[in-house]
Amino acid sequence: MNNPLVLVTGASRGIGKAIALYFASHGYDVAVVAKNNAAALNQVSQEILQHHVSCYPFLLDISKKETAPSIIDALGECGRNVDVLINNAGISRLGLLQDVTWEEWQELIQTNLTGCYSFCKEVIPSMVWNHRGKILNISSVWGICGASCETAYSATKGGIHALTKALAKELAPSNIQVNAIACGAIDTDMNRWLSPDERKDLEEEIPAGRMGTPEEVAAFAYQICTGNEYLTGQIIQLDGGWI
Repeated sequence: MNNPLVLVTGASRGIGKAIALYFASHGYDVAVVAKNNAAALNQVSQEILQHHVSCYPFLLDISKKETAPSIIDALGECGRNVDVLINNAGISRLGLLQDVTWEEWQELIQTNLTGCYSFCKEVIPSMVWNHRGKILNISSVWGICGASCETAYSATKGGIHALTKALAKELAPSNIQVNAIACGAIDTDMNRWLSPDERKDLEEEIPAGRMGTPEEVAAFAYQICTGNEYLTGQIIQLDGGWI
């Protein structure tokens, strides 16, 4: 109970899993949230416990209105407040905007943007009470410049950037920092649809000559959340010089 607590959404794989394990390796208790992969959530939970910290797993859909309140209430019943919130969960859809259905648009908005809002809303009261806290939103460079055939996804990430900047101004007087990492091409399942030739072409576009790794995002997330308390309201690109 003396360890600080980080809550990570979308934590069963990829960037979310790497962040959860990185914080655990540095002495943080970890609450992990995943939508529907119980086996993967159990696996990351077991890996977290190997660092001799506590783990609180939740298999719930963050796009649902009741999810964030139920998780924060459950943690509260264990006597825990969230010290660091990492809004990482997100989904994407490829295709022209004219082909995006109403249902797909709503799913993207509810998961990527509303889910972020919901968890922020729920952790703020205890952070304000304690006069400290960190909120970090894992976003994308497409929220900065937009991507053809990912218009809906780009819109959600742009919304996250605006939310980050506005919320940072609201919470700065309470010593709560809100920032976002705008990731470039990261080597996760979200990019596994690329063929070998497409991947090669993409890597040639990136000045660093390669895709980033989830572990690099995790280390940077930890640095932001444990470092300078004067850093807030920033959208920081981690893209190898791509954009």
